[in-house]
Amino acid sequence: METSKSNDNNIEATEFKIFAAKRVVAGILLTAVALWVAGSVFGLFDKPAGVEVARQHDTDKTKKEAAHKPDTQPLQKQPETTKHTPAKAKIEDKEGTAGHIASTDLIATSKDAVAGEGVEKEPIEAVHEKPQSKEPVHKKPEPAQTAHEKPEAHKPAPSAAAHGVETPTVEKDRPKGVAFMEAMIKPLSYELHDRFWGWRPNDILNFTDNINNFQLGVLEVTRRTVVILTERISRTGSTASFDQNLERAMNWFMIKSDRYWFPSPESKYNDGLKELEIYKEKLGKGAAKFYTRTDNLIPLLMAYEDLLGSCDENLVKYKEDDGTPVSYFKSDDYFFYALGVASAMHTILEAIMEDFHTVVESRRGLEVLHHAIESCRLAIEIKPLIITNSSLNGILANHRANMAARISHARFYIGVLIKTLST
Repeated sequence: METSKSNDNNIEATEFKIFAAKRVVAGILLTAVALWVAGSVFGLFDKPAGVEVARQHDTDKTKKEAAHKPDTQPLQKQPETTKHTPAKAKIEDKEGTAGHIASTDLIATSKDAVAGEGVEKEPIEAVHEKPQSKEPVHKKPEPAQTAHEKPEAHKPAPSAAAHGVETPTVEKDRPKGVAFMEAMIKPLSYELHDRFWGWRPNDILNFTDNINNFQLGVLEVTRRTVVILTERISRTGSTASFDQNLERAMNWFMIKSDRYWFPSPESKYNDGLKELEIYKEKLGKGAAKFYTRTDNLIPLLMAYEDLLGSCDENLVKYKEDDGTPVSYFKSDDYFFYALGVASAMHTILEAIMEDFHTVVESRRGLEVLHHAIESCRLAIEIKPLIITNSSLNGILANHRANMAARISHARFYIGVLIKTLST
């Protein structure tokens, strides 16, 4: 038993020695690595300072040597430059090119690398002054000036300006009325073709009354615009005949929006848009007329003013015609109808700014028209997730009143523009 205990003690002692030896060796190695890393790190921080000092001494020496060199060498090389460079200048001047300046610049730069700044001035002045004393050189000062001005022609600024000037010329060459026709077609075409679920006011199951009223507002602006275009803008006067395409389009847009079929409003509205496209193509070919006169624009603006006035009244009233208060379901209908009117009118007013620009500018009405466009744009940006019709003193918003403020501003500025064009 005693022998077995002694053996166990010996085994434990050896195991402890092995354990301790491993830890000691590992500690020594880690200490050595830590010291090596610390030394290398401190060495890296110290090394650049010495390098920078050495570089400063080197640069000081080179500067001193360069300062002493012009006193001895350039004086010997001056006659060579005055002998050789004029000969090259004479040959290139006889050819009638701008190579004279290019060669002298190359010679001057090569001298700069050898002689320094003090030698630059004398050879360059000698090269440019000596040919001017001769008669053939005085007869050709223009090529040298154009050579100096030639690099400026390749700068990016003039080329960008040139591109900027080309765009207005394209707009000027564009036939009058094309932008107006595109703006009139775009809103209703989007509602018929690009809007998800298409035209909705005549759906049997109405799940989205907000979009329905929005589309009705777009349709009403399109209707009034087509009527004025057919009766006024496309004609010289009351004795001129109606354009057949515009007359058919005006009739197609008068189909009731909630009619289901025989005929369906979608099909007839599409036919009306096709007639407007034909008229736009005729404007591009010069086969149709578009008269941008004030007596044609004023009736269109008056129609817009009346439509905005109706929207404004529906947005601010608190009772219906029968005396009942405006319900929540009617308030969002009024809101989205006005939103559709503002959306379509904003697009057409921007086209009026382009096609009727000369007429409006002559009456100093561009700023007023800009304010009307801006008011419609601000109205379009009001797009709450839920329309609330709370009190004006309440915590919740009254979105009808918010929309009414923008619509009222647009109506006001259009009224001012009508008065401006009438005077």
